[in-house]
Amino acid sequence: MPVSGCDVIVKIVTLFLIAMGVLAMFGKLRLPWISKLTDAKCPGCGRYRIGKGPCPCGKDKGRHG
Repeated sequence: MPVSGCDVIVKIVTLFLIAMGVLAMFGKLRLPWISKLTDAKCPGCGRYRIGKGPCPCGKDKGRHG
């Protein structure tokens, strides 16, 4: 049975929407290490810190250092 171009497009769009729905479910998932990202912010200026040293703004007091 020959397949028309419209049927192929409908299948592609359907698979795309299903894939987007699955990605949305994973996006809503709460992961345990997400809270660690909020701890990596400087309480003084709110910037993310890289490493264990104090924040360059000087307001951090080297909490994790």
